[in-house]
Amino acid sequence: MTRPRSRGLRALALAGALVLAQPAAAVTLPRPVLATAGALQMAGSGEMRWFGLKLYDAALWVQPGVQPGADAAPTAGAGQPLNKPYALALRYTRSISGEALVTASLDEIRRLGEGDEGRLARWKPLLEKALPSVAPGDTLVGLHEPGRGASFWHQGQLTARIDDAELAGAFFGIWLDARTREPQLRARLLGLARP
Repeated sequence: MTRPRSRGLRALALAGALVLAQPAAAVTLPRPVLATAGALQMAGSGEMRWFGLKLYDAALWVQPGVQPGADAAPTAGAGQPLNKPYALALRYTRSISGEALVTASLDEIRRLGEGDEGRLARWKPLLEKALPSVAPGDTLVGLHEPGRGASFWHQGQLTARIDDAELAGAFFGIWLDARTREPQLRARLLGLARP
């Protein structure tokens, strides 16, 4: 009687290993984002890990014909590789409070060179509206319209429209600026490296 049970456990372990070996499902865009942005295609995707723990899957969506990798700035500085509207989608694997998302975003914007604390203080309430708390499986999407601003969705529901081009550029620079803290994720999003 122990043999059938033993085989069953091995089969279950093998099935689990196969499921875990599958690549993460692509982060898709909710319909309201597509209605606002129009046709977009995925340029690249990757995952964000912190001390080995997976925080989220990310995907960059661009307009057809745009090749972000070809236009990516290889040096520090402005480092924004796209000048046409694009969407960044993040599907979280852990619960994170909105306060933690906003704090981390402002810290990274500061690290990338924004030193005007008054400006950062004005940006904080805008980001608080845009970035709610997330639970595992939740998706946040930001649509960047360079030179204009950005719109944000949580689980397909609009959370904020920000009519501040500088804030929008600084926020998306967290992932796409050449000086990002996560250059491998940036390369994957821009299609410069495979996941």
